[in-house]
Amino acid sequence: MAKPYQIAANEIVDETIVNRSRFLCFIFPCSSHEAAKAQVKKCQQLHPQANHHCYAFLTGRPEDSQGYGFSDDGEPSGTAGRPMLSVLQGSDIGELCAIVVRYFGGTKLGTGGLQRAYGGSVRQALTLLETVTKIPMVEKQLTCDYGQIKDVLYLVDQAKGHIVQQDFSAQIELVIALPQDQWEQVQQQLQTLSAGLLNLRESN
Repeated sequence: MAKPYQIAANEIVDETIVNRSRFLCFIFPCSSHEAAKAQVKKCQQLHPQANHHCYAFLTGRPEDSQGYGFSDDGEPSGTAGRPMLSVLQGSDIGELCAIVVRYFGGTKLGTGGLQRAYGGSVRQALTLLETVTKIPMVEKQLTCDYGQIKDVLYLVDQAKGHIVQQDFSAQIELVIALPQDQWEQVQQQLQTLSAGLLNLRESN
């Protein structure tokens, strides 16, 4: 059962200076590879004179081993994107993108120095981030009579679900989003309410 997890509720821009190099860290909510790449492109347009636009992102849960990506953007391999990703994965926050824009200050930082600078930039920015809880939802279909709709809507509301789609014809066809850990309970309540006639079905 997928548990609720934290996601970003705002965007952050934070600056750190390390040996005269400027590190600008941008933190954004992010739920897809495409969204992450679009944010990187935006930062490149905002800061065309910067030496590097390094990034790391998570598109799902913080512990998801599939939905992530990162780039060193010209820095020595393993010195930027990977340490940034490690900080994101350790934050217990999902659906997150971090971009660090570097303006080189004339002093080389070395491999360890770069890792600390990029990872530290993200870590510092995350302290400013506000989060909200994301509850994994499932979508189910339900057909009910007009006389049953009031009770159905009450049960959905009690479970903190919502109606995604509704079609009023001879009967009412509903697509309902329910918290993943609640839908079986709602199913039992519907069956009790209707003497076994109401059943949640897989959404097409």
